[in-house]
Order: sequence, then C-alpha cells, then structure tokens
Amino acid sequence: MKKRILSILVDNTSGVLSRVAGLFSRRGYNIDSLTVGETQNPAYSRMTVVVRGDDQVLDQIEKQVAKLEDVRAVKVLKHGERVCRELILVTVAVEADQRPAVVAIADIFRAKIVDVGVDTLMIELTGNQNKLDAFVKLLNGYEIKEMVRTGITGLSRGARDMFDEFDVDFDS
Repeated sequence: MKKRILSILVDNTSGVLSRVAGLFSRRGYNIDSLTVGETQNPAYSRMTVVVRGDDQVLDQIEKQVAKLEDVRAVKVLKHGERVCRELILVTVAVEADQRPAVVAIADIFRAKIVDVGVDTLMIELTGNQNKLDAFVKLLNGYEIKEMVRTGITGLSRGARDMFDEFDVDFDS
C-alpha cells in the first residue's frame, strides 16, 4: 500500500471537517493522519490528510474529496516537493538520577523541555515522522506517562503558493 499526503483548501465554515471525514467513513477509507488549521485568510482552512491504499483507491479518494461543496482545491504533496512536519509531546517519568540522560536525549534531537515536575519531564519535538519515531524508540527504557502526536502537516516547496493555480484570493 502506498501513502499519499493531500493538502486540501476548504471554506472555513462549521461542519466542513465533519463532511470531509464523513466522506472517508462512508466509503470505508481510513485516515492515517488529519490536521486542520486556518490559513492566512480566515475565510479558508487547510487540511492535511494522510491516507494509504493502492493507486486506484488513492485516486478515487482525491477525486471524491475534490467534489465536496466546501472544498476549494486538493493538491497531492509529492515526495521531494514537500516539507512535512509533525509535533509530539511526551511526558516521561524520571527519577532525579535519570533526568540528565533524558535531557541529553532531548538535546540530541533538538527537542524542548516544556514542563518539569518533581518526577516527570514533558518534552516537545517537531520533525518528520522518522525523527519522531527514533526519538520515541530511544525513550523506550523510560516510562512514558503520556504521549500525543499532532499528525502530519505540510506545504509544497518553493516560492509559488500551491493554490495559485486554483484562483483562490487570500487577500479578500
């Protein structure tokens, strides 16, 4: 199965997320990752959706999403032409003597310690999936109390906005 990352420009109105997610559930497609945020124009939001399937299924997903009323544009973020990132927050249980080792792991990955408790550290890390997976793997010797990942978000590389071709006016 192949992975495809879709960047979807939608109207920033109530119910849009539900309608997009509903399309996937009605057709029995799974969403690996979904992130949504407002664009530079508050009238629009950008969804980044990661899906898996064979070429036929992935093409069908792309076409069906593009047909939704609130969808203004759909763009496949292709490998080598995109920058994608994910955020992870991890709370690790640490004894006083373990703290320096966990901080050293965080430093290697350029992670930030965002909260310190008597017996815990909360660490924030941003990067690609492989970097985050490697970080979590190094923490396997410690008790992870809580962990959350945002899911992938991304943009096309270069100066040209990937939605220029769709005649979307961000300035209005």
